Parts: sequence; structure tokens; C-alpha cells
Amino acid sequence: MKAILLTGIRQMELADVPEPSIKKEIDVLLKIKMVGVCGSDVHYYETGKIGSQIVEYPFIVGHECTATVKALGSAVTKVKVGDEVVVDPAVSCHKCDQCEQGRENTCRNLKFLGCPGQIGGCLCEYIVMPQESCFPINGAITPEQGVLCEPFAIGVYAVKQAQMPENAEIAILGAGPIGLSCMAAAQAENAKAIYMTDKIKERMDIAKKAGAVWVGNPENNDIVKQILERQQLGMDVVYECAGQQDTLDEAVELLKPGGRLMLVGIPRTERISFIIHRIRRKEVTLVNVRRQNHCTQKAIDLIASGRAKIDFMITHRFKLEQTQQAFDMVAEYRDGVVKALIEF
Repeated sequence: MKAILLTGIRQMELADVPEPSIKKEIDVLLKIKMVGVCGSDVHYYETGKIGSQIVEYPFIVGHECTATVKALGSAVTKVKVGDEVVVDPAVSCHKCDQCEQGRENTCRNLKFLGCPGQIGGCLCEYIVMPQESCFPINGAITPEQGVLCEPFAIGVYAVKQAQMPENAEIAILGAGPIGLSCMAAAQAENAKAIYMTDKIKERMDIAKKAGAVWVGNPENNDIVKQILERQQLGMDVVYECAGQQDTLDEAVELLKPGGRLMLVGIPRTERISFIIHRIRRKEVTLVNVRRQNHCTQKAIDLIASGRAKIDFMITHRFKLEQTQQAFDMVAEYRDGVVKALIEF
């Protein structure tokens, strides 16, 4: 089968590799239809690692995808051949203390699609996943929307964990796919006012068009001052989706006492810091968001019902042989890219 291999830092090649096969009775063979380029994929492309997860070349990345079921293990009951599915990239053990507590997202033996040392990625023609990772869509949503379900499920989970009050006033710092997913999820839960920031004009324009009451560029504006002029009591919740020290500092200043800071973005640095008296005196609650937990079906349902609008995030499409162009564009934030899709 055809696959895109990472062969070095910012190096890719299209190659023929062996096709995977069903080995367990709960396995599903999937033919990939469409893949989304995620920021974490780009981390591996640019640096060869995320934290302790280090690429051994050659390696296939990618974890956002829709696919068609081609073959089934003997015990599969959730899907049938021909079904179009959204793939949840996380595979939990269901045996550890975390899984027994319903925290499969922090499973001690978690394996993830497109993570070094875990499961090879989906930038290839076929993959095998357990049936629990396969969510049928069959026309309820489009394949493009299906690809977006993975980042959107993170937004859905972040909003769930935020425990927003009724008619919440929130800020989202970073208007990439995850920040915009948080916005769409918050809108579905009737957030009263959403303020957003980003450094890229096209992303600011997209956020404004999608319903943000105010957008600002922190390079050109004192965003804390300007938002607090409009919301003098501060924010109920701030979603930090950029993974930057500056945005973490801004988030603390924007929150009202008793507010919640949702740590959604993944910093590239080993450490971040807070001014302790600012978060202590406000009694700010810090909540880390680790991917998502049991939110894939809810993400599909929100899109299918029309309560969540996400199509606006798709800005670019590429063919498989153009994958490196797509990764370069996303890595360099060129041409106003938000979500690039690779079509098979």
C-alpha cells in the first residue's frame, strides 16, 4: 500500500509498505478516505519528538481520519463492511486503575494512532484499529466533518471539564483548530460571549465570522486591557489553546476570582510558570485537558444535529502526494491555513 513516511526532520517520502492485516477478533481493517493535518503531527515533522515520544525513522504520522470498513475480526459487532467511520485514535487497555475509574484518556497503557512507539499513523491507504475506535457516520455527517471530529471532540471535552456557568463569558486564546473547536463546543452549550485572540489575521477573521464577539491580536493590542474594558468583572473561563507563556499570563489576568483556566494547548517548552499570588488570590482553578474522554460520539451528534458548526475550519485540501506541501504550509502558518485535509 502507499504510505507517507517521515524519514528525517522535515523530510517525507511516498513509499510502498506492507498492508496491515487483522490479527485480533475485535480488529477492523479500514481503508483511509481523508486525513487532517494536526499540530502534533507537525511537531514530529519539525522536531522529531514531542516530550519523551521520539520518532524512530521511518515512521508514519497522522491520527485525524475518516475511513471505510473493509474487513472485520470474528467478534466485531459495532460496525459492518462498507460502513463509513470516524476513527478515535486512542486505544485504552480497560484494565488499569484509570480505565476502571472511567478515565480512559489517562490510561496507563494508552496507545495512540501516529505516536512513536505506540501505533503507526493513518497517512497510508489502510490501518487496523479495534472496533471501539470506529464510530459509524454513514451520511449523518460528511467525511470532511468526520475528520474534524477528533479535534472537535477535544473542544467538547474541554468545555465539559470547564463546567461553564449558564450564560458564561469566556475567552479563548489561540484560534487554531483546537481553539476554534472550543468555540464551537462552547456555542453549542450557549456561552453568552466569546472573546478570541490570535496572531494570524485570517484566523482572527474566521473566528469573528464564526461568532466571536471580539477578536484581537496580542502583537498589536493590549488584549487584557481591551477585553476587560468590555467585561469589567473578568472571564468565567479562559481556554488557553496556544501553549505559550504569554497567553498563560494573559489568561490569569483575564479571569475573574473563582474562574477556571483550561490548559488545552501543548507548550513546546519543558516548563511553564505562574505568578503565584495572582492565581492564589483569585483562587483560580487550573484544569489540564488530556485529549478527550468519551466525547467522540457527542461530537458527531452535535454536528449532525446542527447545534455545532465546524465546516468553516477547513481551509485547504491536498492529494496524498502533496502531503509535504501541506505539512510545510501548516508548520509555517502560510496562506491563512487552519485545517488542511489530505484526500485519498
